[in-house]
Amino acid sequence: MRLLHTADWQIGRQYGRFAPEDALALAEARFSAVERLARLATEQAVAAVLVAGDVFDAQTVSDRTVRRLFNAMQGFSGPWILIPGNHDAALAESVWHRAKRLGAIPTHVEVLLEPGVYAFPQSGIAVLAAPLTQRQTSADLTAWFDNAESPEGLLRLGLAHGSVQGQLADDIDSPNPIAAERAARARLDYLALGDWHGLKRIDERTWYSGTPEQERFKNNGAGQALIVDFEQSGQPPRVTAHQVGEFQWRQWQETLGVDSDIDRLIERLEALPAPAVLALNLAGDTDLAGHQRLIQALAEAEARHRSVQYDLSALRLQPTDADVAALDADGYLGDVIDELRAQQSLHDDEASRDALVLLAGLLRERLPQAASSAEESALGMGTLEREDNA
Repeated sequence: MRLLHTADWQIGRQYGRFAPEDALALAEARFSAVERLARLATEQAVAAVLVAGDVFDAQTVSDRTVRRLFNAMQGFSGPWILIPGNHDAALAESVWHRAKRLGAIPTHVEVLLEPGVYAFPQSGIAVLAAPLTQRQTSADLTAWFDNAESPEGLLRLGLAHGSVQGQLADDIDSPNPIAAERAARARLDYLALGDWHGLKRIDERTWYSGTPEQERFKNNGAGQALIVDFEQSGQPPRVTAHQVGEFQWRQWQETLGVDSDIDRLIERLEALPAPAVLALNLAGDTDLAGHQRLIQALAEAEARHRSVQYDLSALRLQPTDADVAALDADGYLGDVIDELRAQQSLHDDEASRDALVLLAGLLRERLPQAASSAEESALGMGTLEREDNA
């Protein structure tokens, strides 16, 4: 017996903190991830796909989005078994009811809107489902699993969406709680969980698959799905993670002090597998020549990757005498540069740094041997996306 476990597709998610072109591509990647999940399920010949909640990012996604999601699932003709999570809870009127009215749900897709034991004898499984019927609850919706009966001869699987107590970050350890020992208490062969967006093993029979398309700057194994193999009756399954996501998200903090620091950063940028989503915070000191090389490298990285967001506000510009001489700035302009250098050195003044960058760019443009369009973007700073822990 082989199953595919996935969760937290968040279809319809918006990326307002990104440039429109990037935001659209990141939203589209979530549909593409579902298509890759369908191909993986077919290639691995799984008996069923378990989707542990938060299929949609919100109840208000458009009808077109609803239809597109189910179209993306057509690559696997076996059973898809879905439950609602906190983002798409089975309210009295929900996105799921709308999907049914639209006739968008294919016959091989089962959406379990009520708690209960659902038998799928053709797949050899019985699913104990704990769908969310409201966004948050203080009760453990899996508690009834312990005393529930399921048909003999079928694998006994739990499907739930919430926070395993004592296992996740403290600030998300109370909404929609799930007991850490639930799989053992309820005699489950496997408990498929959603809500935590990273890959996480709770015990040998309890796993979070994480979201199949990474969408936060966290190093938590997101962007994968789980193939779950039951090889011997009564034994824990063998769980294998498979890469599904298109974009790897990276967040770097770098402090620059000498030229070799910039060299290493440029090498790191060039080695970053494309396409990626990168957020870069830079601090420390650099001279004008180093700053120019850095901006050029960032411009080239922006062309290779899906998104490169950077914040240079903590990076101090320390022009050397050689920098100033190379600009051929004398008289009044030389005095202005000296004043800006002093202001930045004494007061760590960001405005003085930006003025130095701008003036240096203008002066380079008048030099016949210099051409540096990259300086035009030097004052632009990326906005780093900050997310909650769930």
